[in-house]
Amino acid sequence: MPATPRTTLRRSIAAAAALPLLIGALASCGYGSEAKNDENADAKKNVAAEGAKKLSADTVRLGYFPNLTHATALVGDQEGIIQKELGGTKLVPTTFNAGPSEIEALNAGSIDIGFIGPSPSINGYVKTKGSNLRIVGGAASGGVKLVVNPAKIKTVDDLKGKKIATPQLGNTQDVAFLNWISEKGWKVDAQSGKGDVSVVRTDNKVTPNAYASGAIDGAWVPEPTASKLVSDGAKVLLDESDLWPDKKFVITNIIVSQKFLKEHPDVVEAFLRGSVKTNEWINANQDKAKASANAKLKDLSGKALGAKVIDAAWPSIQFTNDPLAATLQAQADHAVKAGLLKEPELGGIYDLKPLNKVLKAAGQPEVSDAGLGAK
Repeated sequence: MPATPRTTLRRSIAAAAALPLLIGALASCGYGSEAKNDENADAKKNVAAEGAKKLSADTVRLGYFPNLTHATALVGDQEGIIQKELGGTKLVPTTFNAGPSEIEALNAGSIDIGFIGPSPSINGYVKTKGSNLRIVGGAASGGVKLVVNPAKIKTVDDLKGKKIATPQLGNTQDVAFLNWISEKGWKVDAQSGKGDVSVVRTDNKVTPNAYASGAIDGAWVPEPTASKLVSDGAKVLLDESDLWPDKKFVITNIIVSQKFLKEHPDVVEAFLRGSVKTNEWINANQDKAKASANAKLKDLSGKALGAKVIDAAWPSIQFTNDPLAATLQAQADHAVKAGLLKEPELGGIYDLKPLNKVLKAAGQPEVSDAGLGAK
C-alpha cells in the first residue's frame, strides 16, 4: 500500500545520477511520431475564432502524448473546447512520445503548457531546482494494470521467478512495480531488474510483441497497452488503483513554464477553463468522448485503437481536475525507497490558484496542493 503522504517535506537535493531515470518517464504508450505538430488543426475545430478577443499571447503552444491517459488533451483539442476558451489566442498543439522530449521542449521554450506524467514532472522540477515548471492542474487518474500470461501465472505468488515488463527504468510504472514488489517482501535490484522477479524494461510499443514471443510473462503497464495485451490473451492480475486510497492516483498532470505563467496568467486561466470544461464533457458523454479521443488518435497516427482495446481500457481511467498532489509525494517516496532518487524538495511544484479560481467560478470544489504549493 502507498505510504501516507507526509505533511512535512523532507529537504534534500536530488542525486544527479538519478535524475535521468525519472525524466525518462512515459505516462503511457504513444501512438504518434515524436514532437508531431497538428498540421490539420486549422482545418478543424481547433481554430482561433475570427474576431474573438485575443488574450495577452497570440498563441499558446501545447504538448501532450497521443494516448488515452491524455484524453483531456485529445478531446479538448478534437472538439475545440480548449480553443473556444482561448478565443482569439491560437492553440498550437504538438505531440510527444516521451517525457524527456516534452520536458526539454518546455525548458527550451518550444511549448508553454503540457500534459505529462508524475515522474517527469518531479524530475523536471528538481533538475531545474524548482525554477522552470509548475503543476497547475490534474487530468487523469488510474489506467495502470498488471497483466499476465494466465498459463504461467494464476496467482500473485506465481510471479516469483517470472519476467515482468515495465516501460522504462525509473518511469512511473517501474517505480510503482518496484514498490509493490518491496511491499510483498521480495527482493529486486532496481538498476538491473534482477531478483525474485525479473523486471524487464521494455518500450510499450514493443511490449505486445515481447509478450507474444514469450520473452516476458506479463507487464505492469498503462492503458491502452494493458488492454492490448489482454486482447492478445493476457489477463488482469491487478489494477493499480486498488492499491491507493479511494482508488485514485495521479497519472497525468498539467504543467506550465513559470515564465509563461508569470507573463500570461490570463491565457493559463483560459486554458484551465478549457480543460475543466473538457473533463466535464468527457464525464457526461463517455461514449462520445471515447470516440472523440480515438478519432484524434487516428488523426495523429493514422490508426485508431480497435474497439476491443479501447472499450476495455477507457473505464479504468478517471478524468479529474484534481492533481491528487498527495499521491505525487507518495510516488516520489516510492522512488526514494527503491533507491532511484534521493529525497527531493518538492515545495513549490504546484500553483493551483488559477485552477481553484476557475473551479470556484464553475461552482466546483477547490483542490489541494498537499502542502506542496508555491508561496
